[in-house]
Amino acid sequence: MVEQLYQRDCYGKALVELGKTNKDIVVLDADLSSSTRTGLFAREFPGRFFNFGVAEQNMMAAAAGLASCGKTVFVSTFAIFASGRAWDQVRNSICYGNLNVKIVATHAGISVGPDGASHQALEDIALMRVIPNINILVPCDGPQTTEAINAAVSINGPFYIRLGRPKVPTLENKGKFELGKAQILVEGSDVTIVACGIMVAEALVAVGNLAKQGIKARLINMHSLRPLDTQVILKAARETRGIIVCEEHNIIGGLASSIDEIVAENNPTRVMRIGIRNRFGQSGEPAQLLKEYKLTSADIEKAALTCFSKCK
Repeated sequence: MVEQLYQRDCYGKALVELGKTNKDIVVLDADLSSSTRTGLFAREFPGRFFNFGVAEQNMMAAAAGLASCGKTVFVSTFAIFASGRAWDQVRNSICYGNLNVKIVATHAGISVGPDGASHQALEDIALMRVIPNINILVPCDGPQTTEAINAAVSINGPFYIRLGRPKVPTLENKGKFELGKAQILVEGSDVTIVACGIMVAEALVAVGNLAKQGIKARLINMHSLRPLDTQVILKAARETRGIIVCEEHNIIGGLASSIDEIVAENNPTRVMRIGIRNRFGQSGEPAQLLKEYKLTSADIEKAALTCFSKCK
């Protein structure tokens, strides 16, 4: 049976381990430490944890100040607040100065579920992508979340790390985690599927179903959206009939837009998008919402079949 883990559990545990060896790590949260799991760090290192209450803008500004004094700052809240409410402070206080702040935003995407549209960040990657200096990571499972946190702490500068709310399956044989380097999970020569976050597991199911129909789909886990692995994208554009991009995010401004920009300039090919089609979210159970917004393995499979048939 595939192990299912909360990404935020892995984040909280990784923080504790890092805190044991790095005394300059401090953690900030906006009254959500139980949900984001920064509470694990708070219990171990109460003198290095700061709860700012419902004051996300102030929290980001304080994070910039602490980083300017030599601290490695992890700051967490829900993705909708980290990217939207505090965007000005992320841009002007953190990224303009290229400061060492790691924003780990949880509860991203439509899979937040019953909390509804006000709490479902479907635009956060787009908001972060337009800011210079910031690295953007979207790990696909629990273990990769730990790898992303460890990578972020080893590299100076701002990071935005996007995590979901529900448990996600742990994927095997992902290979080495590197900033700016995608992971090819399945080799294929017919079509390419590029996914990030929870959509990687959905895409893996689709790849298996396509194989039963004689279609060899290449599956790429694009955990690093900035820097982006342009080489693996252009190689796929040259070697397969088209690219299907899967993201739990608006199709405008996220992973699909990143890939559109690369192939349009260098190797035009058909790009099909599996994502939120410029809609707000709504309340519902995660599985229901994935189906409603056409983010399931069946939707990916259908897009791949269309791409394969039309791009001969």
